[in-house]
Amino acid sequence: MSTTHIDTLNYLDNTGDDPAVRARLVVGDNDFHSVTDKVCGIVEMPKTPPMWWVAFAISSSLTLVLFSMIGYLITTGIGVWGLNVPVGWGYAIVNFVFWVGIGHAGTLISAILFLLRQRWRTSINRFAEAMTIFAVVCAGIFPGIHVGRIWFAYWLFPIPNQMLMWPNFRSPLLWDVFAVGTYATVSLLFWYMGMIPDLASIRDRATTRLRYYVYGFLSLGWRSSNRHWHRFEFAYLLLASLATPLVLSVHSVVSFDFAVSIMPGWHTTIFPPYFVAGAIFSGFAMVTTLIIPTRKLFHLEEIITKRHLENMAKIMLATGMMVGLAYSTEFFVAWYSGNQFEAFTFLNRAFGPYAWAYWTMVTCNVVVPQIFWFRKLRNNTLILWIASVLINVGMWFERFVIVVSSLSRDYLPTSWGYYRPSAIDVLTFVGSFGLFFTLFLLFIRFLPLIGMAEVKGVMPQAHLDRPGHRGHGDYHGDIAGAEVV
Repeated sequence: MSTTHIDTLNYLDNTGDDPAVRARLVVGDNDFHSVTDKVCGIVEMPKTPPMWWVAFAISSSLTLVLFSMIGYLITTGIGVWGLNVPVGWGYAIVNFVFWVGIGHAGTLISAILFLLRQRWRTSINRFAEAMTIFAVVCAGIFPGIHVGRIWFAYWLFPIPNQMLMWPNFRSPLLWDVFAVGTYATVSLLFWYMGMIPDLASIRDRATTRLRYYVYGFLSLGWRSSNRHWHRFEFAYLLLASLATPLVLSVHSVVSFDFAVSIMPGWHTTIFPPYFVAGAIFSGFAMVTTLIIPTRKLFHLEEIITKRHLENMAKIMLATGMMVGLAYSTEFFVAWYSGNQFEAFTFLNRAFGPYAWAYWTMVTCNVVVPQIFWFRKLRNNTLILWIASVLINVGMWFERFVIVVSSLSRDYLPTSWGYYRPSAIDVLTFVGSFGLFFTLFLLFIRFLPLIGMAEVKGVMPQAHLDRPGHRGHGDYHGDIAGAEVV
């Protein structure tokens, strides 16, 4: 390895833990202008990278597959899925819970870490917020098509009608509508409002009339005045406060789809915290999966640093331990309760016909994150990326095990069956990834994927050490005399 390459790796490594020195969150010889150039340069590049076109061609093709499968489902009926008599919930509900979980990291990074003044979030929050929006879009598709007769979907809404039909507000399925709808609305506002100063930067750098008017319209007349910053910071803080309880409530409500039933393996009070921890776990894994190749493709290693990746690995380790504790607690409660149906359900998960799915889940979600105890492994981007992919695989299998294993063998052995997804199920699921990646690729090409105004606020050039300075943008109300980052 050449001396130049070693020096490059050293200056990019900001993972040291010297308690006397706060690690820099933006490395290299960067100033405000260079950060703006690097982030805006992705949007302004005259030619799109070939790798982007390859990825976009693949993802858009999969998106067409998704809509083709949905069209076939509507014209033919849900008999094309692998559903049977005991398993009335299959891939559709599994995928819904999976995608809602993926969307949790964005709000956690943007809202909770903002309120806790975790400055390392500034380089990845925009990225995670966008991922939240796209994941919720994918999640919203599956309940819509799961009803079967989509043209009667309006019956689900509380709309006065001649049939005197009204939704059952005691049903957790209706709670989902309000919880996920509120979450999507607040997340969209949070994401868009945070982009306004950066959209104005792109507007002011525009070299074509079309770009100037488009980004000028999106930036809502932002002029970076003191009054604009004051209102921006107050609104951002308000939205962060509103979004924080949503991180806990949305997946708790989704867990009620199962917990309020009397089905063995579902009827348990541990589900709300269990689902929330799993959602944060899978959300951070997906952020890591996407951010590692993106920072490499667009040469953003100096802004999205190894320290950001290491912090995400630590959070995945912590939430992975919570998920592992939930798995063991379920078995303990099933034994301690003395309920023979509960005990059978969990033994059936581990040693029954779906044991292969259960042990895949345990391996990916409990065993794999243990490598993050070792600094050398969690700071290796290739190992971190592979681990994050495996965690996403494991979290999908977790939802599969919860939904399918309980339904396939309930109280009556005469009703037992085995669920096998059809080709339509699999293609619809794969197509949802196509939609997700298509939206993500459009985002990183046409919108600022890093919050420039927020990143600048944690750089040494922000002079947060000067007496009386209170920061700006990301840190509303920073105390005077804050330490240089």
